[in-house]
Amino acid sequence: MPESWVNSAERIGVDLHVNLPEGKGGRQAALTRALRDAVRDGRLAPGTRLPPYRSLAADLAVARNTVASAYAELVAEGWLTARQGSGTRVADRAAPPRPVSVPQRTATPPRPAHDLRQGVPDATSFPRTAWLAASRRALTAAPHEAFGPGDPQGRVELRRALTEYLSRARGVRTTPDRIVICSGFAHGLRLLYGGVGGPSRGVLRGPLAVEAYGLPFHRDLLHEAGVRTVPLEIDEAGADVGALGAVRGLRGVLLTPAHQFPTGGPLHPERRTQAVDWARAHDGLVLEDDYDGEFRYDREPVGAVQGLDPERVVYLGSLSKSLSPALRLGWMVLPAHLVGPVLAVKGEREAWASAPDQLTLADFLESGHYDRHVRRTRQRYRSRRDQLLSVLAAHAPHIRATGIAAGLHAVLRLPPGTEPDALRAAAHQGLALDGLARFRHPGAAGPAPDGLVVGYATPADHAYGSALAALCRALPPPR
Repeated sequence: MPESWVNSAERIGVDLHVNLPEGKGGRQAALTRALRDAVRDGRLAPGTRLPPYRSLAADLAVARNTVASAYAELVAEGWLTARQGSGTRVADRAAPPRPVSVPQRTATPPRPAHDLRQGVPDATSFPRTAWLAASRRALTAAPHEAFGPGDPQGRVELRRALTEYLSRARGVRTTPDRIVICSGFAHGLRLLYGGVGGPSRGVLRGPLAVEAYGLPFHRDLLHEAGVRTVPLEIDEAGADVGALGAVRGLRGVLLTPAHQFPTGGPLHPERRTQAVDWARAHDGLVLEDDYDGEFRYDREPVGAVQGLDPERVVYLGSLSKSLSPALRLGWMVLPAHLVGPVLAVKGEREAWASAPDQLTLADFLESGHYDRHVRRTRQRYRSRRDQLLSVLAAHAPHIRATGIAAGLHAVLRLPPGTEPDALRAAAHQGLALDGLARFRHPGAAGPAPDGLVVGYATPADHAYGSALAALCRALPPPR
């Protein structure tokens, strides 16, 4: 008999996949072997209730006595148990052997005692109760079509909620039809420039100006898409956007204007205007990465550059810093002429962002829970930052911290030539953190200052003091 799916066991809530090949002993022997093998290799777990004789016999087109005899034999062998009122179950002692482990190609490095890497929010602060309540409300109110093939532009409920929130909190000027939901900043960058299917898959072309400091991952993504990146130097006023006009064939610039990553500080108002003026004059675009714009401590809120000209700025945001990178939700606020091309690249159906998660986020925004969460975590991160500064003032007053008015990290400026030794000392102290040189564009001119990029969001409260003490031991002494 060919393979059969046993589907009629509604009363016990299990399906069985049973293969009864013709062979020695007839149907009863074949069924006994099939069930024994299923228990032995773990496909039928201990405690699983098997279908009644009549149900299994009907599904396999065999006599009821055939099933009863097979069950009785396996009970006698100890593979199954049978009790009045409880039916026939897999015996608890019939545990399958452990699977053989597949050797790892590379050894996993030991986990550091303290994680001070940048860009990682406090996982313990995720608002589980509020998110669960929002999910229940969203799923209860969701239309049936929300559980069908997804719209690549994203759920309209979320796009409406983002329109209101981004306008109110970040000064973004948009409408729901200009927003495209994605899985985060990197996904948005791939939709614009390619990187998954090669350079022909992106919407935009030509070289892209980037800040001289930024995430290597983003530069690598652009390089894989065939995009040449041109570094802009950074000073106290942010990226030197005045140099844009000198780059031949340039049509785009990628900026982190609310809080330059990783050096810190907002883009000066004059330079924000200058960047938009350049885009207007050269038929270009400003790509605005608003990766942690909600977290500011010692300054007035800095609105989005997008508000200066929605037709010349692509605004990109996500939940990776404010809620959790595990949610894989982000958004692109696009000029009108880019919405169609971006959706054409994305495809006919949503392949990245879960519709239930989108609906939950829409409720989370509209109910005010997102604002409350941001305010709570802002206070928490400010306290963490203040503790870092206090410890440095007491134990390493010769080390200057910069980029501290916002965000989830600070840059500790080091004496020239000391960054490599400080990183080795930090590793010896069980610290995971990054040096400033790691984020420097390889094509940037001139020497790079030494420094450590210290994230203060990740460690647990009870371990944060120990992490800071270890950090101070790793810092170079005063000269």
